[in-house]
Amino acid sequence: MQKRKLGNSQLEVSAIGLGCMGMSFAYGTPLDKAEGIALIRAAVERGVTFFDTAEIYGPFTNEELVGEALSPLRDKVVIATKFGFKIDPVSGKQIGLDSRPEHIKKAVEGSLKRLKVDVIDLLYQHRVDPNVPIEEVAGTVKELIEAGKVKHFGLSEAGANTIRRAHAVLPVTALQSEYSLWWREPEKEIIPTLSELGIGFVTFSPLGRGFLTGKINENTQFADSDFRHTLPRFSAEALKANQALVDIITQIAAEKKVTPAQIALAWLLAQKPWIVPIPGTTKLHRVEENMGAAAIDFTPEDLRHIDRALSAVTIQGGRYPEHQQKLVGR
Repeated sequence: MQKRKLGNSQLEVSAIGLGCMGMSFAYGTPLDKAEGIALIRAAVERGVTFFDTAEIYGPFTNEELVGEALSPLRDKVVIATKFGFKIDPVSGKQIGLDSRPEHIKKAVEGSLKRLKVDVIDLLYQHRVDPNVPIEEVAGTVKELIEAGKVKHFGLSEAGANTIRRAHAVLPVTALQSEYSLWWREPEKEIIPTLSELGIGFVTFSPLGRGFLTGKINENTQFADSDFRHTLPRFSAEALKANQALVDIITQIAAEKKVTPAQIALAWLLAQKPWIVPIPGTTKLHRVEENMGAAAIDFTPEDLRHIDRALSAVTIQGGRYPEHQQKLVGR
């Protein structure tokens, strides 16, 4: 597996990482713990060195899974986690945002224990908290770095102005946000900002939460425990309208003799040398398929062809319901 550095930092990771959320949370029945551990360790054996989790995934259970899986392999991997949500101690449900300094420090202590590590490689603020100045958040993480509990600072779903303000206090190593062939909004303002400041871009949902693989269509039924059934973009009407995008990607994949998922990931890798997608999966053959994308080379004409073809498709449906959409891009 090729390696990439996140922006101007010296944090080097595999060109394609592994998003671990879906093993424990959000996409239906959680993976059996033993199966999850085996999958994560098999990914390391195949060259993946970058693993993404968060305290809210579960909550807590995903960090525990990642910690147990990677504990014997600690010197071979980079582990990223996130803070920023308030979690009800009784129900375990998310009940708002909390990036107050005392909450950040408490969250980090919990993550260190669950991950079985002495230091967190990359710590993201999961969502921007409008009640806490980002300068205060960055200053708190700076204290944690000085204390040896964190190595690198990241933001997730932050707006360009917030990124600039945070970076002025503490260099931001990476932004984690959604970016894919069906969500290209970051190209307008976010990617130019990251390029200017020397910040890496870790892209989640690079396969459009599975849609870009070609395995989902308007007839797909999502379980109540699969959060995609709440997303406007996954309504039957939107899926039908957006199928034209998948048809184009599938055609390009056939021409290249690869899979649609590999086209989607290779396209992201071709955009900037500091972009690292973190597709999630619960299946080893999908890990292997995703890793294969790093070997695909696009010519400039290939990329122009993809842009031309996709420009004819207007994507239907919002990323999130309105209450969740308000939490992004701040």
